[in-house]
Amino acid sequence: MLQTLRQWAKLLKGDVLMLWFAYRHPQTPLYAKIFTVLVVAYAFSPIDLIPDFIPVIGLLDDAILLPIGIWLAVKMVPAPVVAECRLQAQAWLDARKPKPQNYFVAAIFVVLWILLAWLLWRWLTQ
Repeated sequence: MLQTLRQWAKLLKGDVLMLWFAYRHPQTPLYAKIFTVLVVAYAFSPIDLIPDFIPVIGLLDDAILLPIGIWLAVKMVPAPVVAECRLQAQAWLDARKPKPQNYFVAAIFVVLWILLAWLLWRWLTQ
């Protein structure tokens, strides 16, 4: 079972990279580009929407939401673009380039958590 999970995680990593290349591909439709960039930015963000330290729910985005987002984004991208971008992603992985990170999205999540903490504090102190 552990080997299956590792293989599944490797496939997801490849799909995220493939979506990164698909976002930049000129034949990807605009609606797919918008959704794809959101999924890729979230996947590469060093900060999760739901922090992992929250029991059970913290792993929900990594185990369920992110794979569903990847699956939907792959379905939105035309099949020839997916095939071409999978090859690009595999070549990129073979070259062992460092994983891109999106610090802008990380900053957005930090601001959202600060805002939520502030709103909760205001609500509790009223």
